[in-house]
Amino acid sequence: MNRRRAPLALLIPAALGLAFLILPLAGLLIRAPWTTLPERLTEPGILAALRLSLLTASLATLVCLVLGVPLAWVLARLEFPGRRLVRALVTVPLVLPPVVGGVALLLVFGRRGLVGGWLDQTFGVSLPFTTTGVVVAEAFVAMPFLVIAVEGALRGADVRFEEAAATLGASRWTTFRRVTLPLIAPGVAAGAVLCWARALGEFGATITFAGNFPGRTQTMPLAVYLALEQDVDAAIVLSLILLVVSVGILAALRDKWVAP
Repeated sequence: MNRRRAPLALLIPAALGLAFLILPLAGLLIRAPWTTLPERLTEPGILAALRLSLLTASLATLVCLVLGVPLAWVLARLEFPGRRLVRALVTVPLVLPPVVGGVALLLVFGRRGLVGGWLDQTFGVSLPFTTTGVVVAEAFVAMPFLVIAVEGALRGADVRFEEAAATLGASRWTTFRRVTLPLIAPGVAAGAVLCWARALGEFGATITFAGNFPGRTQTMPLAVYLALEQDVDAAIVLSLILLVVSVGILAALRDKWVAP
């Protein structure tokens, strides 16, 4: 590529686009209360929100791995009527407004919902406005990231290894565990990291389905929202933590799985 021949008609909007993306982050760094940052990071409210966010995002990622990897395998390896429709439905949470996702979860898993009513009457289990509800909301919005990454890895994997294992007498389950999973391990890892990051930053579905109760359902994004109305510096500190985590994840992906 010859950079000297790059037309100004492309360079100028590119520079404006870069500035548009970077300036808000720079503003966050400039306004951060650096002198009081250590004390603010150890405040009970911030630590509680951070612990809850890390716990729920990790549990949501685990749920996505258990359910999403088999779903990706079905979409990548099996031919069945309506596969395109199923794939489209899997990606709906990517474009669905998060608040709408939260309302949909309430209609299904709420106490009067399609499944929630049965859970409440049969087992006495209620998901809305609980920590488990946070995990459900985060898994709902994050699972498409994992499914897309794993399905892409499955489609790129050489099926001749699986066919060779089958000819040697390995069952489909053994082939999946011993051959397929090692082949797609980088894709699964990348999808899990993206899934975890999305779960960590989830806001709309969480506040709609699980509420905003400190210590129980108040995750980092919800704490930022609340802090903006009471203590702007606290909101900036919380935002900095999320920014550092996001940049760290992107840097790790870039070094290990994205870079050529």
